[in-house]
Amino acid sequence: MPKMKTSSGAKKRFKVTGTGQLKRQKANRSHILTSKSRKRKRHLRKDTLVDASNLPLVERALARR
Repeated sequence: MPKMKTSSGAKKRFKVTGTGQLKRQKANRSHILTSKSRKRKRHLRKDTLVDASNLPLVERALARR
């Protein structure tokens, strides 16, 4: 059976942390920023971890399993 290919879109969007968890950027910070509060935009800057419910899908896209 051939090797699984990594999704090129996924490899640009996710990073693996030192403990093996997956980091991602938050959504809703690309445009229409005038209607969003300063606090909301500031919190959207920070990275967050991929939720456990989405982890199998992301790991499959990254060919980690």
